[in-house]
Amino acid sequence: MTQSKGPGTKGGSAPGMKKRKGLVARLRPYAVAVAAMVVVFGISAVIGAHVRAGKDDKVSAPSGAVAAAAQPGASPSPTAGGPLLDIPVKPSVPVTVTVYEDLRSPDSKAFQDEYGATIQKLLAGGQVQFQYRLVTASDKTYGGKGAQVAANAAACAQDQGRYSAFVEQLWKAQPADPKDDALASVKLMKKLAHKAGKIKADTFEPCVEQRDHEGWVIKSQQDFAASGYGDVPVVLIDGVPVKDVRTSLTPQSLTSKIQAEVKRVVALASTPTDTPALAG
Repeated sequence: MTQSKGPGTKGGSAPGMKKRKGLVARLRPYAVAVAAMVVVFGISAVIGAHVRAGKDDKVSAPSGAVAAAAQPGASPSPTAGGPLLDIPVKPSVPVTVTVYEDLRSPDSKAFQDEYGATIQKLLAGGQVQFQYRLVTASDKTYGGKGAQVAANAAACAQDQGRYSAFVEQLWKAQPADPKDDALASVKLMKKLAHKAGKIKADTFEPCVEQRDHEGWVIKSQQDFAASGYGDVPVVLIDGVPVKDVRTSLTPQSLTSKIQAEVKRVVALASTPTDTPALAG
């Protein structure tokens, strides 16, 4: 895999200075949905630390991210018209299903294992789009930063349109013990990107190393915590929470609920509206 072009040069000797200058020359700015930002790393350890700390406050959304309930027919949600926190997969109409997932959470992985095939069938039908909201509550529960690092890396993959492929590899790499913070490894994120395929290392790796979307990840978690939805997995159909996801929902009942919403939205859209007669 292409070597990382992120920070981490050493000062001191002349060869070190040459490497550092070469590193800075290779850095390029990232195009994001919210703002464009150019930061040069490696000038000094103090400046580098300051810039990295600033990532926590910069809500830099990945490419293609959308605001919640931004699609026609969708009901209002806590973030409607707000930050671009949802990652859409194969956008289509008329129904939007939002899935909140924590890439370190065993419950989120179990949901994906059980419902993955159903989601693909629904997407193939062309009447539903799925949006994924990345949250990181498991880091607070188990300690460490695995969920946050993984979510940032998934956003970096989304910049290249490879969110689903990358997250598929993340599920496979999720440790059996959630207390194991293996997903905090940047080296592992690079390895998973290689396995996912079609992800350019020269842009993905600096994005992961410099935590380009960390502020966006933090904002997403804050929004989720304020929503009162509870623990993941959480599923919304056109902004309305599905009840008892963890206890009684099944792939069949989820499909039925979504199909019922499709019929409702289609019927609503096809209902003629009264228009005033033109004056003669």
